Amino acid sequence: MARNLFLALSFLLIISCSSDKTSNRPAQNLVIPAVEAVQSQYGSLPLVERFSGNVISENQIELYPEINAQIAEVYAENGDRVTKGQILVRLQDEPLKKQLQQAEAGLRINEARLKQAEARLTELEGQFKRISALAEKNLSSEVQIEQINAQKASAEADVSLARAQIDQAAALVEERKIQLSKTVIRSPITGTVGQKNARMGMQASAGTKIFTIGDLSRLRIEIVLTENMLSRIKVGQTATIATIDDNGEPKVLNAKLSRISPFLNEITRSTEAEIDVDNTDGLLKPGMYVPVDIHFGESQQATLLPTSAIFIDPKSGKEGIFIANSIGSEIKPVSDTSGSNSPLTEPTAVTFQEIDIIARGKMEVGVLGLESGKWVVTLGQNLLAEGKDKARVRTITWEHVLRLQRMQKEDLLNQIMGTGSNSNNNGLTL
Repeated sequence: MARNLFLALSFLLIISCSSDKTSNRPAQNLVIPAVEAVQSQYGSLPLVERFSGNVISENQIELYPEINAQIAEVYAENGDRVTKGQILVRLQDEPLKKQLQQAEAGLRINEARLKQAEARLTELEGQFKRISALAEKNLSSEVQIEQINAQKASAEADVSLARAQIDQAAALVEERKIQLSKTVIRSPITGTVGQKNARMGMQASAGTKIFTIGDLSRLRIEIVLTENMLSRIKVGQTATIATIDDNGEPKVLNAKLSRISPFLNEITRSTEAEIDVDNTDGLLKPGMYVPVDIHFGESQQATLLPTSAIFIDPKSGKEGIFIANSIGSEIKPVSDTSGSNSPLTEPTAVTFQEIDIIARGKMEVGVLGLESGKWVVTLGQNLLAEGKDKARVRTITWEHVLRLQRMQKEDLLNQIMGTGSNSNNNGLTL
C-alpha cells in the first residue's frame, strides 16, 4: 500500500511537470495539475473516541519477602508459568532453625517444670488428707492443718505458673515455625512470572520486590475518561484495541467496556474505565500502551468524505475541500493506481468550498452543505492551492483511499526511501 501511494505521488508529479515541455508560455498558465478524487457518499458516520490504554494483568501481584534474609535458591525465571503454591524462592533458614530449636527446648523445660509442680501438688494433697483425717480424731493440731494448706496453695500456684510458661513457650515455638516457613516463598496465584528481581545470594528485605506475577490469559486495559466524555461513553459499548502480532502484522481485538469508576479525581476531573480482554493469543503484554477506540453510536445522516479530502488553506486558515466539477459518467473509479494506464479526465473545473464538519471518525468525516455524489479531491490539493481552477482527475474508489489512510507515515517514508533508488524497477520511467 505504501508503494501505491508513492507511485501515485510520483505519477501526479510526472504528469504535472511534463506539461512544462509542451509550450514556451508561462508555466503558471500552462501547467494543469493531476489529482485524485473520490465520490462523496450519504450516510451516517460511526462515532468513535480514541484513547491510550494501559494494559495490566487482571490478577497481578507484586511479591515481597516477609522477613529479612539472604536468598539461598531461586526456582523461577521471567516468563515461567507457575501454579498457586509453587515454590519460587528459598531464603537462608539456618538462624531461624536454631531459634526454633531453642524455643522447642524451652518448651520441653517448662513441660518438665510443670510435671514437678504437679507432683509436688499431688504430694501435698495427700498429706492434707492424712492430717485432716487425724484432725477428726483430735490427733493433729490446727497449726499442722494451716501449714499444709499454705504449702498446698503454693504448689497450686507453681502448677498454674508452669502451665502459663508452657503456653508462652508453645507460642514462641509456633512463632519460630511461622518465621521459618516464611523462608519458603510460594506463588499465591497461578500465572506467569515477570519482572524478576530475585538473585541467589542477594540480601532481601520486606521492601524488596522479587517478582511480579500475573494471569496473562485475562488482561485489563485502563483508560482515562474526562468529565464531558461520561455523557456518551457507557459500560457495554464496543471497544477495539489495536496491536501487532509476532509477524509484525496489525491486529484488532474486540471487547466491551466493562466498568467505569463513578468517582472523579477532584483535581483532574477525570475517572478510569476498564476493559476486560481475553488474551488467548498472547498479543498483549502488561505494561503496554495501546490505542483503544470506543464506539459510542452513529452520527446524524450527512454527506461523508474521507479525512484526506480535508484541506486547510495555509494562507487563510479556512478548512474545506476541492470539488471536481463536470466529470463524465464514462470515467470509472479505479482501485489500483500503480499501473501506467490509470485514466485521467480532460482538464475540468475545480473549486474550493468551505465545509461544516458535524462528525469526525477515524477515517471519515460527516459534513453539511455538500451534495452527495460530488467528486472531492483526496490527493494533490497542494497543487491547487495556488489558485489553479482546473485539474486532470483520476477517479478512485473509497476502498483505495481508505487503504492509503490506514498506512502509517513511518511505513510510507521507509517504503519511499527503500525504493527510491530503484524506482525504474517499479515501473516508473523518469
